[in-house]
Amino acid sequence: MTSPLYQASVPVLQQMLLALSDVLKKAEDHATKKNIDPDALLQARLFPDMLPLVRQVQIAADFSKGIASRLAGAEVPSWPDTEVSFGDLQALIRKAHTYIGAFTPEQFDSSESREIVLRLGTPKEKKLTASAYLLHYGLPQFFFHVTTAYAILRHNGIEIGKRDYMGAY
Repeated sequence: MTSPLYQASVPVLQQMLLALSDVLKKAEDHATKKNIDPDALLQARLFPDMLPLVRQVQIAADFSKGIASRLAGAEVPSWPDTEVSFGDLQALIRKAHTYIGAFTPEQFDSSESREIVLRLGTPKEKKLTASAYLLHYGLPQFFFHVTTAYAILRHNGIEIGKRDYMGAY
C-alpha cells in the first residue's frame, strides 16, 4: 500500500508545479505578444509589501522540495535563488518537479511516525508530526505561493482561469 503522505504530497506538488509552469508560459507569451518588458511581470506584486512573482515561484519550488525531502527523511537540498527570467523560472520548476519525482512511495512508508522540526535551534523552533507538517504547514505554504503567483499574473491581465491554476489531474 502506498503511503498516504506520499499520495497527499508528491503527486499534488507535481500537478501544481506543472500548472504553474503552464501559467508562466502564458505570461511570457503574453509579454512577447503585447511587447511588454518581461521584468514588468516578473517583478510584479499584488501589494508593495508582498514579494514579486519571481520570488513567489522560488518559494513554491523551495516548499515542494522541502516537503518531499522532509517526509521521505532526506536532507533538503539548498538551491540558490538566482532566477531572473521566465526561462530561469521554468528551469527551476523542472528541477523541482524532477527532484520530487525521484522519491519513491516506499521512502514515505515510515513517514507517519517521523517528527519534523522547523527552524531547528532557534527561538521559533517547532516540532510537528509528519502529517501535521504536511497538512497544516507545508501544503498551505506551497499553495499560498502558487496562488499568489497566479493572482499576480491574473491581476496583470494574463488570460488564465481556474483550469490553468489546477492543471491536469
